[in-house]
Amino acid sequence: MKKPVNKNLLVMGTLCLSITSINTANADFIDDTKFNVLAKNYYFNRDFRKGEYNSAGQNAQLPVSERKGYREEWAQGFIANMETGWTDTAIQFGLNGYALVALKLDSDGYRTGTNNLEVDSNGKPKSATAEFGGALRTKYNKTEALLGNQFPNNPIVGTNYSRLLPSMSTGLSIKDNSFDHLNLDFGYFTQMSPVDSTDRLNYFNTDYNNGIQADSVSYLGGTYKLNNIETSLYVSELENVWMQYYVGAKYKHQIDAQSGFNLQTNNYMNRDTGDATGGNISTGLVSLTGSYKLSNHNFSLAYQQVLGDEPFDWIGFRNNGGIATIPNSVQFATFTEAKEKSAQVKYEIDFSPYGIEGLSFMTRYLYGWDMDNTGSDNKLYTKRHIYDQNIENKHWERDIELRYKVKQGFAKDLDVRLRQATHRSTTGYRYGNIDEFRLILEYPFSF
Repeated sequence: MKKPVNKNLLVMGTLCLSITSINTANADFIDDTKFNVLAKNYYFNRDFRKGEYNSAGQNAQLPVSERKGYREEWAQGFIANMETGWTDTAIQFGLNGYALVALKLDSDGYRTGTNNLEVDSNGKPKSATAEFGGALRTKYNKTEALLGNQFPNNPIVGTNYSRLLPSMSTGLSIKDNSFDHLNLDFGYFTQMSPVDSTDRLNYFNTDYNNGIQADSVSYLGGTYKLNNIETSLYVSELENVWMQYYVGAKYKHQIDAQSGFNLQTNNYMNRDTGDATGGNISTGLVSLTGSYKLSNHNFSLAYQQVLGDEPFDWIGFRNNGGIATIPNSVQFATFTEAKEKSAQVKYEIDFSPYGIEGLSFMTRYLYGWDMDNTGSDNKLYTKRHIYDQNIENKHWERDIELRYKVKQGFAKDLDVRLRQATHRSTTGYRYGNIDEFRLILEYPFSF
């Protein structure tokens, strides 16, 4: 593994050199600059059930019998983004900048561990943290490149937005829209920042968080859209760990003005590569989701299955995984254990037709079964648990979300989300038994 270096100096040096080469007298570069801030207030409570406990923070220093049975954090975050316009040159240039700020409102070393606040070496959540960065943008015709700190969102490297602040990746990405209906996507990243830390880490780990680390992640893919059909194909490498392949497709059909249905499939395959520092890996995932919309109601069904003796795994940001393009990775569990089968039923309703504009409700239920890793010789994935095939391995999760987005008035665009999750499992499953409650308020400012 490479020794950590401060790549912020490299990024900022590149930006400074680029600034001197840009003709800032160009009106578009200055006048088209955009600046926005998202104020995000986040309360998170995870209650461990059936005698389980919080092992994070200062609890790790206590006997098991004295550890807290829950995690709780309340924090205020600010996510600021700046994007300049383009220079009026043959090859156009622009700059991106961002700032992330987290302020502790309530928590302590015995309730911490929700991954919303950074924890110090003594196991206590920090009162305030901040992170800053930037990137150079270049464009030629319909091809754009981004070098530096960024927030990619694709089936291979999906930025995690599930906590107070997002994860960040440092590297090079290129998007090309030169071809009709076809968008090409390339990326190479060597550094990341987790959702709960200002550290810049010179490695990527994986969602399973079992000790696998890699110096870089790279990908090449594309999406082809024609009428109501969209297909995507990606190939990627987590250096000396795995080659990952993704194939996805979407189909939309509008029946009439009030109804329509969608079909979507997302499929992955992982195979160890290079030095195989993650051990022998031969696994994949297939899924199919169907949804039917009738006026303000939406009904969905999803089936997901892992194929292989290792769990399906993807890029992670230390304590949290990225966001994989699979249907059954939800609020708490991911339903991605070795050979696991899982099904989901989901219902959503928009209350606007009933005179409450901006109010919506969602509930879903997921059930997973048939986990089996007894055929794996990969100790990194089996050290946590080997599933006993003499018992019925299963678990379920129920999620509820009530959401209200203000449509007018002084609080226009305020977004309020109430989320509740319940998870129950058989003994020894990767995830424990919890009841979870989250209250999230987001308010955007634009300048």
